[in-house]
Amino acid sequence: MTSETLTAPAVALGTWAWGDSGEVGDGYFGSQLTASGLRKVVEKAQSNGFTLWDTAVVYGMGHSETVLAQALKGYARGEYQLSTKFTPQVAGDGDDPVADMLEQSLERMGTDYVDLYWIHNPADVARWTPLLIPLLQSGRIRHVGVSNHNLKEIALADQILGEAGFRVEAVQNHHSLLYRSSERAGILDHCREHDVRFFSYMVLEQGALTGRYSPAHPLPEGSGRAAVYNGILPQLQALTDRLGAIGEGRGASAADVATAWAIAKGTTPIVGVTKAGHIDGLVRAHGIELADEEIAELEALADAADVDTRGSWEHDM
Repeated sequence: MTSETLTAPAVALGTWAWGDSGEVGDGYFGSQLTASGLRKVVEKAQSNGFTLWDTAVVYGMGHSETVLAQALKGYARGEYQLSTKFTPQVAGDGDDPVADMLEQSLERMGTDYVDLYWIHNPADVARWTPLLIPLLQSGRIRHVGVSNHNLKEIALADQILGEAGFRVEAVQNHHSLLYRSSERAGILDHCREHDVRFFSYMVLEQGALTGRYSPAHPLPEGSGRAAVYNGILPQLQALTDRLGAIGEGRGASAADVATAWAIAKGTTPIVGVTKAGHIDGLVRAHGIELADEEIAELEALADAADVDTRGSWEHDM
């Protein structure tokens, strides 16, 4: 029994930052978030057709899932899609750690199924993937994706699911102008050929490609992302300036253009949203058609910046 094919909006919404507690300097992003502020984000997103919400247990160890569920209260379950993840690195030691972790996610999110369930990081594909099959059969998960997997791992997971009549329907990897390893490794081509949706995360490199930050205006002090990006902001200046200039002619921002680039590459960007205004940017990004020469120019500037933004959790593709 295979359920209908996965459908998703042009842009998915990321809630990694929602796992921060909201205290200044606490958490990876250093964002100050309030329940009423996030509710506004949800209302604006839902009314603009951005209805796929991506979270994970490890975003604030359950905090992001809990906060997301509160922000979605009152919407009918069919009006939005929930995407969350099994992370092998924090698996419990029960008989079925995948089902256990899913159960806790369902409880936090107040639902009895997840639209899209991911194996977050590859640990032992042959060990974890089969445990998804009974969850697909029972309808507790509707679709399966793999995140941070390379081609060989994607193929193995697909083969294991295929034996039970299911398949890997989505891949979610770090993919941005600055980090194109999935493209270079042939993963984007593989997804195109096999009708697998590729979700790009960190399209904006945690804010470094929004044009909001520069050596004079660095990322929030004390946050995890400041430690990663503040040192390379000088190398990114030419690229963010060009993103801004391309956007200017279209009434859009540098961030909108970086997101439009990911859409132009045939991927579904997952963009972290913490303010209602971020949704306006996604509406603009979705409407931008970049010319081939603009794409080539942005990629050349990105290559020239010569920075490595691979996350500590990622392995080579």
